[in-house]
Amino acid sequence: MKKEIFYFMDKKMPIEWEFKRFEELTTFQLFEIYKLRTAIFVVEQNCPYQEVDDKDLKAVHVMGYTNGKLVAYCRILPKGISYDEVSIGRVAVDKAYRKFGYGRELMWQAIEYINQKMKTQAIRISAQLYLKEFYESLGFRQQKEEYLEDGIPHIEMLKGKA
Repeated sequence: MKKEIFYFMDKKMPIEWEFKRFEELTTFQLFEIYKLRTAIFVVEQNCPYQEVDDKDLKAVHVMGYTNGKLVAYCRILPKGISYDEVSIGRVAVDKAYRKFGYGRELMWQAIEYINQKMKTQAIRISAQLYLKEFYESLGFRQQKEEYLEDGIPHIEMLKGKA
């Protein structure tokens, strides 16, 4: 009988961060990204939509690995792709790892990258409404009224000055 070990799920494991442009991603990394995003945004949220889009081609992909497994991901889009400001989107943490605060770490990694590499403080996001307090704790402020995106309530939020 095969014995499976799940002890790592009970405690926070170190996470390693990678930042890559689309053309730098390996085929396997791209597979992992799409698998994680689809599991969350399409299956878990029961929201059939075109999850993969052309914005991936222009994004910096932020990937967080623990024990070689992709557990946290977001993409950073340059100015002019989604908004006049740089934006962060497709923020995703594997369901089994959400209790460890990797979502906050992921966002701080992305924000630091934007501040240091893209030389800007202004970041605009489209946030799911239920995560408003989480994003406010990171310095984002609501900019517009609630709207529906793919049937899910969202709000536009901004960190820094536009």
